[in-house]
Amino acid sequence: MRYLTAGESHGKQLTTIIEGVPSNMPLLQDDINQSLRRRQKGHGRGKRMQIEKDMAEITSGVRHGYTLGSPISLVIHNDDFKHWADIMGEHPIEEGADRKLRRTVSRPRPGHADLNGALKYGHRDMRNVLERSSARETAARVAAGAVAKTLLRQLGIEVSGYVKEIGGIVADDQPAFTMTERQEVSEESPVRTLDKQVEQDMMDAIDQAKKDGDSIGGVAEVYVEGVPAGVGSYVQYDRKLDSRIAGSVVSINAFKGVEFGLGFEAAKKNGSEVHDEITWNEMDGYYRETNRLGGFEGGMTTGMPIVVKGVMKPIPTLYKPLKSVDIESKEPFNASIERSDSCAVPAASVVMEHIVAFEVAKAITEQFPSDQFPKLKQAIDDYREEIRSF
Repeated sequence: MRYLTAGESHGKQLTTIIEGVPSNMPLLQDDINQSLRRRQKGHGRGKRMQIEKDMAEITSGVRHGYTLGSPISLVIHNDDFKHWADIMGEHPIEEGADRKLRRTVSRPRPGHADLNGALKYGHRDMRNVLERSSARETAARVAAGAVAKTLLRQLGIEVSGYVKEIGGIVADDQPAFTMTERQEVSEESPVRTLDKQVEQDMMDAIDQAKKDGDSIGGVAEVYVEGVPAGVGSYVQYDRKLDSRIAGSVVSINAFKGVEFGLGFEAAKKNGSEVHDEITWNEMDGYYRETNRLGGFEGGMTTGMPIVVKGVMKPIPTLYKPLKSVDIESKEPFNASIERSDSCAVPAASVVMEHIVAFEVAKAITEQFPSDQFPKLKQAIDDYREEIRSF
């Protein structure tokens, strides 16, 4: 499985094309739209989420509720384009057109792709960079992940994303929570946390940052349950599933770090405090009493839940902007301000959930026969029984 996305933040639409989804898999448009609605929620979101009502239209690859095995194309229309048609339209405009008409951006924002992208692609107007580098593109990635989540769910694999930390306020672990509880409790929380004791503190921190014209970041966690042991591979670096997941997580806008299980805490501990001892019983086969390594050994799943955290930096668009340099005059200026959130960690946890889901689904479809979904499901069931009695 693989996917490509296209589209700009204020363009006509976002497009996702997914290749490699097995045929004969049940897939409904609402499976995707439910995920898109979740991405738009969260305390701290900006006005853009009040404008857009993200809905995906399936334009190919699905017939009568089942996938065809051909590429699936999804379209998400940008409602705000009607206000940007002259600025973002594809038709040529006069060379000397007013800069206000173009909404020209010549002042790069620190922390964004503006300047680096302008240097790479030769754009004097950095709107050509920021429109594509915007986090708006993650809506298209969530749509792709929603298809992957549908596949995983029908294979007995569930995925949940939630918030572990915002602005230094840390949620306690909830190890006793079932997967259903993780999904339901996080969905009810305005900041998508499992710890009700810190929920209000997180919202207060977001509100204070907004009042100060600032932004705050945090940590999202994704929990995947039901993946059998041995998915991934140790034989080549690019087949290690934890490596693939790590790369996809840090590809999300503003994500700067990733860890599995204990993660960086493992550096402070002895080996006896880090590794998960192996046990066996007749009913379950091999399993671990602990999950300090977050479900991975040697680039492969252990059969324990995958637990991965992603670190999101504060959004760099600030209403008390940082200093920058105008690329036309070379004079110092305050950086340009685009509409933004004061904190997007709750929404980013939904994005991360779908990014991880796609990587897990991709690895499974590579490892097992996947042209037809019924055969993939049978292969997974057979494999689970094989390793249980190994």
